Parts: sequence; structure tokens; C-alpha cells
Amino acid sequence: MSDLSGKTFLVVGATGALGSRIAGELGDRGANVTITGRSEDMLAGLGIDGAHAVPADLREPDAARSLVAAAVERHGRLDGVVIAAGVVAFGPVVDIDDDTVDDLLLVDFLAPLRLIRAALPVLEPGGVILGISAVVAEKPLPNMAVYSAAKAATAALFTAVRGEARRRKIRVVDVRPPHTETGLAGRAIAGASPRLPTGLDPDAVAARIVEALLGDETEVASDAFH
Repeated sequence: MSDLSGKTFLVVGATGALGSRIAGELGDRGANVTITGRSEDMLAGLGIDGAHAVPADLREPDAARSLVAAAVERHGRLDGVVIAAGVVAFGPVVDIDDDTVDDLLLVDFLAPLRLIRAALPVLEPGGVILGISAVVAEKPLPNMAVYSAAKAATAALFTAVRGEARRRKIRVVDVRPPHTETGLAGRAIAGASPRLPTGLDPDAVAARIVEALLGDETEVASDAFH
């Protein structure tokens, strides 16, 4: 699908390394794109021509509904949602306090749930919801227990919702890339990142995600990126 003229996508987490690349590629292919992130200045700095920027904090209960409504109001339709937002925390489970657990679950699990719930009734037939979970959904790691659990819950959510969405002719895609050089580990909301091997190139990972978004896949496991 090289020409996306007339199609509309909502990219959540558009100021991140993967979200920004995905939004830019969709815009380059002619799609109407609504982009969101916490920082209005960072959204403006992406330089995506014609993008509709809507700042939002996904920890807020009504953020998902408002974002979907804003995209539909602006463009008159919605063909796809990309959920590329996320936070990470490091440390033994006994050191992860309740506030950190709350933020991990709010952003990494509840926000995707709320976005799915808001988007499914309004997506056009043939539309798509794509979420970026992580390799830890497949291989939970020590000192990342709560993060791993939140991502595993989100992957399970996408798998379960896929059958419900099929009745609406909506494709649900779960993408689980290995460690990628997005800078997320350096922005942990708690703890310090362990020494990690060099991650994958975010350009290559984003290109693979766009391929899945515009193709017919429903799952892109970590080994699909090697």
C-alpha cells in the first residue's frame, strides 16, 4: 500500500523514536495523520507536513477517547491507530513502589485498552489497530518484572481482542521488537538501565512496523526483526 491518500491514522507516542518515524512515513505516503504526545513543542518539532497535533497525557482517564474523537472530527474518518507510547522502569520488584507500578500500568496497559475501546466503534471497515509491546512480553526479565508483566498483559489483550475486532472487519496487530536504540531505557521512570547490548536500528524497526501496519499480518514476534 504505497499511496495512502484519503486514509487517516492516529499515531500515539508520535514524539518517540519509533512513533515519529512511523508518523513521518505515513504522512510521506499521503495519509492524513493525527499525532499525539505529551509535549506540544516536540510535536511541532517533528516537521510532519499537514499533521494534526493533539497533545495529551495518556495517564488521564479520558485521553484515549478524546484523541480518537479529535482525529475523527478533524478528518471525518479513522482508518488506523498506532500505539507507540510507553514507559519503562528498572529494579527488583521489591524496589518498585506503587506510584511507579501505577504509571507503568496506566501507560503500557490501560492506555492501549482505552484506545482500543474508543477506536473500535469508529474505525472504518478494513481498518487496523497496531500496538508496539516488547520482547519482554515473550521473555520476562528479572529487574524488569513489572514492566514485563504490563507488556505481557498488553500482548494478551491484543490477542484476545483480535477475535472481537474481526467481526467489525478490523485487524489487530501486536508487534514485539527486541531492544531497539530508541533512548527509552535512558528515560526510565524508576531505576537505572542495566548494561544493554547495542539495540536494533530504529529506522529498520520502524520500517518493519509500517510494513506490518499496511500489510495483512496480525502478529510480528521478536524474531521477525532479525
